[in-house]
Amino acid sequence: MSSTATEIWDAIARDAVAESPLWGDALKPEGERGDEPVFSPLTEERFALGLETIYEGYLVHYGEPRLFAPADDDSALLLGDYLYAHGLVRVAGLREVEAVADLSELISLCSQLRAEQAEGDGPLWAATAALLGAGRELDEPRAALRLRGDAAPLDAAARAAAGDEPVERALAAHAGRLKA
Repeated sequence: MSSTATEIWDAIARDAVAESPLWGDALKPEGERGDEPVFSPLTEERFALGLETIYEGYLVHYGEPRLFAPADDDSALLLGDYLYAHGLVRVAGLREVEAVADLSELISLCSQLRAEQAEGDGPLWAATAALLGAGRELDEPRAALRLRGDAAPLDAAARAAAGDEPVERALAAHAGRLKA
């Protein structure tokens, strides 16, 4: 694990513990924590901490989190929402309005997909990470997913921006973390 990845996990854990003793109680013991970055290798380094914070929130809600093991569903819901908000605050601190808008759309569309039990969250995460803050480039691919359930344009956008191999690694890691 790189020092940057270590810094990401340390920052997420440290800030959560400082925010609430409830999050401290939900933190896994150090030896049980995962340390695999999933989508941050596809984005600019300056966005990595915010993106992985939001992704950890997504995993708290819908998968196997790397850092946390909430005691119950209520705690998981609150912790996941805290991580979403904290990740957005981190990116907003960079004064990147387009990136915050992209991440907000990501969270919203992922919630829609989960509510509808639909596929496509992996390519959505990959394309958002790879094109974070790039403006309107994700509008049509997101619309294809939202309106037609077609994730292929998002997958193509992610691969064009980040390359096939990094996207494949991210999608495989993501699939391994989701609840069935």
